[in-house]
Amino acid sequence: MAKKVLVTGGTGYIGSHTAVELQQAGYDVSVIDSLHNSEISVLKGIEGVTGRAPRFDQFDLCDSIKLHSFFENHSGIEAIVHFAAYKAVGESVYRPMMYYRNNLVSLMNLLAMMSEFGIRNMVFSSSCTVYGQPTKLPVTEDAPIQPALSPYGNTKQICEEIIKDTVRSGESVKAISLRYFNPIGAHPSALIGELPRGVPENLVPFITQTAIGLREQLKVYGDDYDTPDGSCIRDYLHVVDLAKAHVISVTRLIENTNRNDYEVFNLGTGKGVSVLEAISSFERVSGIKLNYQVVGRRPGDIEQIWADPSYANRELGWKTVSSLDEAMKSAWDWEKQYRNK
Repeated sequence: MAKKVLVTGGTGYIGSHTAVELQQAGYDVSVIDSLHNSEISVLKGIEGVTGRAPRFDQFDLCDSIKLHSFFENHSGIEAIVHFAAYKAVGESVYRPMMYYRNNLVSLMNLLAMMSEFGIRNMVFSSSCTVYGQPTKLPVTEDAPIQPALSPYGNTKQICEEIIKDTVRSGESVKAISLRYFNPIGAHPSALIGELPRGVPENLVPFITQTAIGLREQLKVYGDDYDTPDGSCIRDYLHVVDLAKAHVISVTRLIENTNRNDYEVFNLGTGKGVSVLEAISSFERVSGIKLNYQVVGRRPGDIEQIWADPSYANRELGWKTVSSLDEAMKSAWDWEKQYRNK
């Protein structure tokens, strides 16, 4: 009998790729998503890859009545992978209350249901934004949590604290927080990928949309940072590599091979790449010269960050396998497939 896993935000970018990897690992996947920032067509994409669409319910996790009803009707769930959250750093600066209400209330509702329905295991989608601008690079899990530079980053910090306190309280909940660096790319089938609503906040979908002619010009936010080429530095990892870490984490919790009831892992490549280097990588694999312009810095952006993923490499037996160029090529293949449909 396949073990049941709930993926919240499972039609989103990372959620959909994780649903695929969970299904391929033999798990029985259910998805809840409000479709606030994703499309129902993603379910068809998942089905195209795995041969079956996950069970799907559309509602907002902040609606505790609907969430309670869901758990009454879906017994036997052994783990929850919680992605559902608003995630745009820039937008959160201008709409902080929207971010605090959505990202915190949804998590608290889920934890309350886990307690009521006896669900023990949660994998939480966290972020390297919890580190703010680190004083030391690369970043280990022991790095101090700096004051967040955006409401989005602050919600991730607060959510981690809520989970940690819940675990400590004796609620019989175990959890793993996965602190992602910068996921990019798409499934090699080109059936699912990053599909932001409206104007993309993330670099790579803006790159691919500019290349295909949907956007007139790509903006590079700042070339006066204290970095080799003046642009921000991030740690870009392939989304499929990232998704596989969630499967490992779910299995670790269900099989009780976790060392502690609350664990944290950095997920990245361990290599910093500048925005301008990322653009060069895309131009190399696509053969397209991008129209981009350097503009002023963007509120909430940090200068540079990349992971020390050695703890996750050692403890989870996980590491990234795809290169930057491979991730960029998969993102471009997805963009072309999606626009040509």
